[in-house]
Amino acid sequence: QVQLVESGGGLVQAGGSLRLSCAASGRTFETDIMGWFRQAPGKEREFVAAISWSRGSTYYPDSLKGRFTISRDNAKNTMYLQMDSLKPEDTAVYYCAARGRSRFRLSRVVDDYEYWGQGTQVSVSS
Repeated sequence: QVQLVESGGGLVQAGGSLRLSCAASGRTFETDIMGWFRQAPGKEREFVAAISWSRGSTYYPDSLKGRFTISRDNAKNTMYLQMDSLKPEDTAVYYCAARGRSRFRLSRVVDDYEYWGQGTQVSVSS
């Protein structure tokens, strides 16, 4: 089992920045791919970014490239999401997720992720 805990959400004005953190614990050696997703009220969960723990390679949807940056600190077992130039439409609950054992492909598919955090709210005011 892998446990994931997000932090860093909050209220920010449009154009501002936030950095989310995801602390991983448990059998973290079994998982290589981690990602961020978000879900706004009444909408489906949406892919935000993914990273390979071992290779450092990253994957973003085209719509978020240039504004969001995913990174990780292996020594701290922590993943980050730096969000810049935030817009009101970025308002959502942001979730940290991890793929299961022996899964090494960066993915944007919700069902490919086995472990999930509880989410952290990000609200962007106009």
